[in-house]
Amino acid sequence: MRTFGRVRGGRAALLLPFASLLLVACAAAPPSAAGGPIRPGTATAPRDVNVILRDYVILPDPLRLVRGEVVRLNVINGGLVPHELVIGSPEVQAAWASAEAARTPDVITATPPPVSLPSELGGLRVYLRSGESTSVLYEVPADGELQVACQIPGHVEHGMVGHIEFASPAP
Repeated sequence: MRTFGRVRGGRAALLLPFASLLLVACAAAPPSAAGGPIRPGTATAPRDVNVILRDYVILPDPLRLVRGEVVRLNVINGGLVPHELVIGSPEVQAAWASAEAARTPDVITATPPPVSLPSELGGLRVYLRSGESTSVLYEVPADGELQVACQIPGHVEHGMVGHIEFASPAP
């Protein structure tokens, strides 16, 4: 019985230095990871932003952007089913939701036809099957509300909605 207690205490004592290192690493995180200013991307030097789509989560959440910057969105579908990343105003989100719903077949095993919207609606849509990835350039609007979601029917209802936080540009 005592031996078990000592082994247990020994493991805790061994983990203490690793926990300390983890705390130091978190404290030393760059300002952009901790919510501080971000050096905005430009057309000639876009800022890389990695986005992971999973069943039914968009990461990171919040997605931190600077108004007017150009970002290279590196999008990966790490989920088991197709997902999409839709970034745009509430009107853009509603348009994609409506278009997706209208084109989704009633039979679950049927393949839905491609969905598209007129270009004047704006916004960004990236559709990926499970395991696929892509990179796209995106110019963040200088004003207005932006939302991020997966508008494939049922995905928003499962919580596949992210948030956009507008960060201050770093000097």
